[in-house]
Amino acid sequence: MRCPYCGNDDTQVKDSRPTEDSGAIRRRRVCNACGGRFTTFERVQLRDLTVVKKTGRKVPFDREKLARSVNTALRKRSVDPERVERMISGIVRQLESLGDVEITSDQIGEYVMEGLKGLDDVAFVRFASVYKNFSAADDFRSFLTELAEDQRELPGEDD
Repeated sequence: MRCPYCGNDDTQVKDSRPTEDSGAIRRRRVCNACGGRFTTFERVQLRDLTVVKKTGRKVPFDREKLARSVNTALRKRSVDPERVERMISGIVRQLESLGDVEITSDQIGEYVMEGLKGLDDVAFVRFASVYKNFSAADDFRSFLTELAEDQRELPGEDD
């Protein structure tokens, strides 16, 4: 692991422990060259995933890009960062457990929509507006109408 202070590759692990979500390992490291101390979070990756874009282009899956998209939708919303991290980790685990190394950007979008729907309504609509390529106010109106109808149909709501 490269030292963030001097760029040296010769670092030593001083402490290692799982994070609360058990999806990562927190490591305290020290640089053997400059003595700088820093923390890394390392994740177990089950397989290398490839994202197939709508154009057919293939790119490596990037967890950080997924996190940026989710956090953009959640900007200025008061949602606990741990819940967001658990949602992102859950999406990644779902994608890895599909059994396929190639996943479509549509599959990822659907998982994100599903996760945001349970996390924050505003972020859900924000993400949907980009994901579904809304181009007019009527797109928002019809989406929100559909959403309201879906929520009315949920069992147990009026019992």
